[in-house]
Amino acid sequence: MIKKNIPNFLTCCNLLCGCVGIVAAFKWNLSAAAYFIGLSAVFDFLDGISARMLKAVSNIGKQLDSFADLVSFGLLPAVILYIMIYQNILSSALSQLDLDNIFNFQTFPAFTAFLIPVFSAIRLAKFNIDTRQSDSFIGLPTPANAILIGSLPLILANDTFHLSPVILNSYFLIPTIFLLCYLLVSKLPLFSLKFKNISWGQNKIRFIFLFISLVLIIMLTYTAIPLIIFIYIFMSFFKTKKIPQRHKVTKIH
Repeated sequence: MIKKNIPNFLTCCNLLCGCVGIVAAFKWNLSAAAYFIGLSAVFDFLDGISARMLKAVSNIGKQLDSFADLVSFGLLPAVILYIMIYQNILSSALSQLDLDNIFNFQTFPAFTAFLIPVFSAIRLAKFNIDTRQSDSFIGLPTPANAILIGSLPLILANDTFHLSPVILNSYFLIPTIFLLCYLLVSKLPLFSLKFKNISWGQNKIRFIFLFISLVLIIMLTYTAIPLIIFIYIFMSFFKTKKIPQRHKVTKIH
């Protein structure tokens, strides 16, 4: 009984990290919040591995995983983006803002960040009922999306390539939000990083992707993360086949 609850325990650790990360973000410690996204991703990876190894896959585990992901990979990255846009508006405001009014017209664009959890929820709901996504993904997975967003404050904190003026610009951040929302619910086929075995023939693209990712991280550190996500999307075009159609169920009255 305890063994079968280990995956759910790890999923709850994912959720807890997401909650603590949100607190860190609202304390304006965005780097800490980004690290909690990474820690949540570790627990998200481990709960899936443990469920398969322990043969403890369950419907409640699947639903719990989605609820945890919505917080850790939907709401937490949205809060990070909200604060980044809000900071940019504050620093560029020509007049004193009424900070007590959260619906101030000048700060309203920052609320576009919360489209991320909305579209993440849609993506997670679709994933739970779509049998086509067992060995591949349709649309950008929420952990990948959150890791990309979480990399932004880490890049700013270690900005060796002088990208701060671009990343902190609302004209960059807001279109990025709309692009990511589209990718979350798009029908873009993406290969899964799940290894069923270690054979080269069946995992060639996975090994190549991981090697490229490792080289980029060594060379570019945190700056490599957005590049790795877009390489992942690009490589998927060569790996994935046409998305199979869902079987239509005919209702008998």
